[in-house]
Amino acid sequence: MKIILLEDVKSQGKKDDVIQVSDGYARSLINKKQAIEATPKALNDLKLRHKNEDKLAAERLAEAKALAEDLKTKEVNVRLKVGEGGRTFGSVSTKEIAQAMKDQLGLEIDKHKFVLNESIKNLGVYPVPIKLHPEVTGEIRVHVMEE
Repeated sequence: MKIILLEDVKSQGKKDDVIQVSDGYARSLINKKQAIEATPKALNDLKLRHKNEDKLAAERLAEAKALAEDLKTKEVNVRLKVGEGGRTFGSVSTKEIAQAMKDQLGLEIDKHKFVLNESIKNLGVYPVPIKLHPEVTGEIRVHVMEE
């Protein structure tokens, strides 16, 4: 009997896989709500759901590319306390950069999406990469100024 898996089943397949199994095993999986019978309607619903997911994924990718393009021209200002001789106290964190983007640009980006290879401890302008999508990385310039 052909069935569509509703969740991952060990040694059989992953969610949304269409597999061929014995009738008894199929009834067991259907009773446990782990699968449904692969009727033409169910197969069509699965196909439509996959098309919709692909469309949404393409839209998210396009949005991420547009945002990355928009961020190339943007800059945010972050202030640090500076002592004698131009030495700074502390460093700029991704949380501070995210808050500055929210306050200055109106963009809410999760602090975990920022990719800081090394902490920013000096005054100046630094490019900070942002992982907007698994395939798209944008970049914003962070201008660190004296408080």
